Amino acid sequence: MSYRGTTALITGASAGLGEEFARQWAERGADVVLVARRLDRLTALADTLERTYGVTATPLAADLARPGAGSALRTELQQRGITVQTLINNAGFGSHGAFLEQDPDEITRMIQVNVGAVADLTRTFLPDLAADGRGALVTVASTAAYQPTPAMAVYGATKAFVLSLTEALAYETRHSSLRVLAVSPGPVSTEFFDVVGTQEAAVGRMSTPAQVVTATRRALERRSTPPSTVAGLSNLLSSLATRFAPRRVVLATAGRALGA
Repeated sequence: MSYRGTTALITGASAGLGEEFARQWAERGADVVLVARRLDRLTALADTLERTYGVTATPLAADLARPGAGSALRTELQQRGITVQTLINNAGFGSHGAFLEQDPDEITRMIQVNVGAVADLTRTFLPDLAADGRGALVTVASTAAYQPTPAMAVYGATKAFVLSLTEALAYETRHSSLRVLAVSPGPVSTEFFDVVGTQEAAVGRMSTPAQVVTATRRALERRSTPPSTVAGLSNLLSSLATRFAPRRVVLATAGRALGA
């Protein structure tokens, strides 16, 4: 599919999956709005995308942990004359360790970025997305959304929220032409695990950002877009297994795998 004539807003666009989402959407003709905290990285990426693909790339520095970030971004874009047709909620982070040992401020920030900002941005931009109907709403969940995740308890819970919210919105907007999709990757070779602070949280085969974003596009471009998809066959089989195994078994298996 060509995304020419549309603009995609991508959060967490300074590295990893966000950078790859920006590249693949720009490659297919979309203008992109790049959002993250590190403006220097966004500016460098914007310059590269404009030179390589001939699109307009707009870097915007924003701290999504601040309440009201969605409305502030939309106001800024309105002032620049930019209307968004696609929203890719990619920004998020995790931490590893027992819940009782987690920094309370870090927990609050994680919930705000992974949950609050996703809900805020989606509610802010969804009217524009649904009215236009040429783009998509994409949220990055995780295979952690499919079972409790001891040692990453808050992260897994936030991704369960993201998955549930997106699937519900896919149903609510089913009579529009908007494509709504939650993508759940397993571990991805990005800076995520540097932030987490350990590779122990990387359970399963590591994917590349290109593999995950390509799987996302292919799901979006089906004749009938599913409300959610799991990136990678082994990850899909693992998520399916959690639906049939006893809950206590699933919990114990996840706890052992994550080093809880």
